[in-house]
Amino acid sequence: MRLRTALCSAVSTLSALALLSACSSGSTSASAGGAPLVGVDYPRSDTDFWNSYIKYTPEYGKKLGLSLKTTNSQNDVAKLTANAQTFISQGVKGIAMAPQDTAAIAPTLAQLEAKKIPVVTVDTRPDTGNVYMVVRADNRAYGEKACQYLGTKLDGKGKVVMLEGGLDSINGRDRTEAFNDCMKKNYPGIKVFGEATNWDGAVAAQKLQTDLTAHPDIKGVYMEASFALSGTLQVLKQKGLLVDPKDKKHVFVVSNDGIPEELKSIAAGKIDATVSQPADLYAKYALFYLKAAIDGKTFKPGKTDHDSTIIKVRDGVLEDQLSAPLVTSDGGTYGGVPSVKSDDKSLWGNNLG
Repeated sequence: MRLRTALCSAVSTLSALALLSACSSGSTSASAGGAPLVGVDYPRSDTDFWNSYIKYTPEYGKKLGLSLKTTNSQNDVAKLTANAQTFISQGVKGIAMAPQDTAAIAPTLAQLEAKKIPVVTVDTRPDTGNVYMVVRADNRAYGEKACQYLGTKLDGKGKVVMLEGGLDSINGRDRTEAFNDCMKKNYPGIKVFGEATNWDGAVAAQKLQTDLTAHPDIKGVYMEASFALSGTLQVLKQKGLLVDPKDKKHVFVVSNDGIPEELKSIAAGKIDATVSQPADLYAKYALFYLKAAIDGKTFKPGKTDHDSTIIKVRDGVLEDQLSAPLVTSDGGTYGGVPSVKSDDKSLWGNNLG
C-alpha cells in the first residue's frame, strides 16, 4: 500500500513538472493557441517603403497563424546579430530578416543553421551562407527597366545621374551594374554619372545638386530607391527644373519602390516612373516560407502559383523572385518594357489605408 502511494505521488510530481515545462515552453515557442513563434527583424524604419513592410507584417502573421516577435536593426548589422541572439533565447522556430550588409551577416546565418533555425531573407540575398528562401524581386531588372525608360525618353543621347544605393548590398550592386550594362549596350550615347549615396537621402541630394551645377544639361535621374525622392524634388525645384513633362526643361526621373508618394508624384508630373517593389508581398511570402519551413516543406526552382519564379542561386539558396512592374503615367511600353499606370489599383501603393 505504501509502495502504491509513493508511486502515485511520484507520478503526480512528474506530471506537475511536465505541465510546468510545457507552460514554460509554450510561453516562448508558441502562443497560447499553439501558433508557431517566429522572429522578424525589420531592417529600418526611416523610409516609407520599410514602414509599409512593417505595417503589412503583423497582418500576414495573423492570417498565416503565426505568433511574432519583432526587432529593428536600424541598418546596423551588429544590431541584427544581437537581435538574432535575442530571438534564439526566445525560442523562435524561424527568423525573417533583411540584412543590408549582405556579406557581414554570414556568421549569424551559420550559427542559425547550426541550431536548425530556418531563415528567410527579404529584399536582400546573403553573399555567402545558406537560408531556407530569399524573397525579393529581380533587382537587375530594376536597373534595366530604369535604363530602358530613360533611354527611350532621351532618344538615346544626353546625360543622366544615377543615385546609387549601398554597394555593400546585393541590391545596390545589382541595380547599379544592370543600369550601367544596359546603357552601354543599348544607349551608348548617354553619359551616366554614378553617385554613391549609401541609401542616404541627404547625400543623394547634395551630389545631385553638385552634378546639376557642373552639368546643367543633365536630363535624367535614376534613384535606386525612394530614399532620394524628397531631396531630388527639392533640388529640381531650386534649379527651376521641376516642370511639366512637356516642358523642354523637364528632367526625367525614375525611382524604385512604388510607395504612395511616388505614385502621386508620377500622376502630378513631378517624376516620371518607378518600379513597384512589392512591400506587401515581401511581408506575405517571408512569413509564408517560414511557416513552410516549420512544417517541413521543400521547394524546387520553377514557376509558382503567385506570378513569380523560384530560381536556384547556389547550393543551399533558393530565391523567389516576385513581380515588380514598371509604373508610368500612361502605361506605355518603353524599350520593350511594358508598364502599368500609376493609378492602377493592383499596385500596393494605391491600397494603403
